[in-house]
Amino acid sequence: MSTNPTPRGFTSNIGAILAAAGGAVGLGNIWRFPYMLGQNGGGAFLLIYILFVLLIGIPLMMTEFIIGRRSQRNVVGAYKALSGGRKGWVVLGIFGIVAAFLIYAFYSVVAGWTLNYIVLSGSGRLAGLEPDAVANVFANFTQGSFLPLLCQLLFLALTGIVITMGVQKGIEKVGKILMPILFLLLILMCVRSLTLSGSQEGMKFLFKPDFSKLTGQSVLSALGQSFFSLSIGMGAMVTYGSYIRKEDRLFKTSIWIALCDLLVAVLAGVVIFPAVFAFGMDPASGPELVYVVLPNVFNNMPAGTLFSLIFFLLLGIAALTSTISLLEIIVAFAVEELHWKRTTASLVSTLLVFVVGAFCTLSFGPLQNAKLFDRTIFDLFDLITASYLMPIGALLMTIFLGWCYPKAEVKDELSNNGTLKARAFELYYIILRYIAPLALVIILISGIIG
Repeated sequence: MSTNPTPRGFTSNIGAILAAAGGAVGLGNIWRFPYMLGQNGGGAFLLIYILFVLLIGIPLMMTEFIIGRRSQRNVVGAYKALSGGRKGWVVLGIFGIVAAFLIYAFYSVVAGWTLNYIVLSGSGRLAGLEPDAVANVFANFTQGSFLPLLCQLLFLALTGIVITMGVQKGIEKVGKILMPILFLLLILMCVRSLTLSGSQEGMKFLFKPDFSKLTGQSVLSALGQSFFSLSIGMGAMVTYGSYIRKEDRLFKTSIWIALCDLLVAVLAGVVIFPAVFAFGMDPASGPELVYVVLPNVFNNMPAGTLFSLIFFLLLGIAALTSTISLLEIIVAFAVEELHWKRTTASLVSTLLVFVVGAFCTLSFGPLQNAKLFDRTIFDLFDLITASYLMPIGALLMTIFLGWCYPKAEVKDELSNNGTLKARAFELYYIILRYIAPLALVIILISGIIG
């Protein structure tokens, strides 16, 4: 079998792994996961989260890869091709486009925050501030209008430039550069955090399970986070799967990506919690943990300004690799289905996302009182995508591949046309047809009840 990539695909397996891992690794690992772990008791939550990633996350990622590589198409084209053009399944692809668009709209808000905090850290404007002053910096920035919108637009523009460069020269090349840098910066920050006096308490909190602190809601949160963290249910991995070479092993590729995702989440915990405990901060501070609590931590450590800059740089890198995958879902659809030029698709998509995303940004300031179901626009987008669109998309995907697509075809793709033994196929197929759908229904019900 030829090892040459198709003109639209990744040039190597490591390129595919780093690009797709970049799509999975993001603010969900470094911003969302730590504060959720902090609010749900630490080590027990981490253990449950890891189990869900291994048992549910990897099979679901493989499912998206199978659909993408089998069809060699974008998320809409994939269901069109594999379903024989049946409109009911094509709607599932459109469902993914809508989910990606809405996620990108509110995700780019927090991504933009990282740019501001890189500047604040690098210029030393957070150094020496009292805790109340640090909290005021965050509040004054997020409640503003011009600067948050500017940061959001700059991040969207940066993402658009990468996508315009294409799959091989843009997505793959950037992934190969940024992912190793991300790991190096994380390791450097881990070393700094672990050398702080009192850091051992943070390590106990992170790695010593206390199941008495685990509730039913904690388990559901771990299940939802494992699913959200791997970017399942919005077509990102279907799109990236269409770029994976036919000779690459989807099972191993999925495992490597999931392990990268897990490692980043764990390392983020090692960076944050030993430092938080060393300076007597609250690990259950919620979404403000990264932007309010950590700057106070950095202000209490030697060379804190430098380490603050390093941390927000790695946070920005994680955000960028994720926004690249979100925009590529939309652009791949526009290029392949609407026959737009990649540059045009990138520009139009970026502008549309900014127009909608601006309402999410302003929901922290001028539009903070504009609420629906007692939620701001930002919170509503988060709820709709994480609790409804992504789980529904993933559930329908498992029904399509597990119940409506020939089993022999699924095995053929996973075994690389019979050249691999695919020993775990039957286990995968049981998870695909029964276990994963059940988990997704539980997430949906919990979202409705909650």
